[in-house]
Amino acid sequence: MLPAQLAPSSPPLSAGEVNFLWWFMQGGIMEVETRHKLWDAWGLCTRHAAAWLGVEGAFRSGRFHGPAIVYAELMGMARRALAPSGRLAGARVRRALRPRAECLMCEAGFGAGSPGFVPGRRLEIGRDASRLIEFMRATESSWRGSVCGRCARSAAPSRCRLHLLEDLARDPLLVLGPHRESLARLAVHLERYERSFRWEERGSDTVEDRGALVGAMGWCSGWARLLELMR
Repeated sequence: MLPAQLAPSSPPLSAGEVNFLWWFMQGGIMEVETRHKLWDAWGLCTRHAAAWLGVEGAFRSGRFHGPAIVYAELMGMARRALAPSGRLAGARVRRALRPRAECLMCEAGFGAGSPGFVPGRRLEIGRDASRLIEFMRATESSWRGSVCGRCARSAAPSRCRLHLLEDLARDPLLVLGPHRESLARLAVHLERYERSFRWEERGSDTVEDRGALVGAMGWCSGWARLLELMR
């Protein structure tokens, strides 16, 4: 059986992408400049966010500590961004949700055709998204309700950050209460998942806590690639 790729209809990860993510997961997110770029860009783009989870899962046996740290921080930012109220809240929220930087992998020129020096076995493993798919299927009951209706082409009222920005552009008076509540739930559960990697709290996470990582990444970067993995 061939390994699952990033997504059935997406080009497989290039050697350059796998090589970058291999070194990135060794501690790249701990660099101050890198962390600030991730905050400013609201994480990675749709392709590279799913790629990060796929590579992290492949090499960490389905454990996603690095992404949990970053996206827990982003959920805190998201809650603060949606906090304004009153007639001008929509404009203020839009400003807060706009990215201030490009996806750091895209900015560095990494894409489906990027060359890179990576041992063949490492490339094979890095392209195998089966651990991520297994994780998503096991937690689907907890993240499915967070899926953006626009990304899924459904009538669901949930919105990712990208489509919430579009909705606010059309209607600055959009009711934000349901979005705030959804983000609050994701933030609480994702914080618990991130804490569960600490020795003293190991094993304390639940399906809802683990699924919050998928929900947070979908909210920040869009759901297209993640949903493709579930086909």
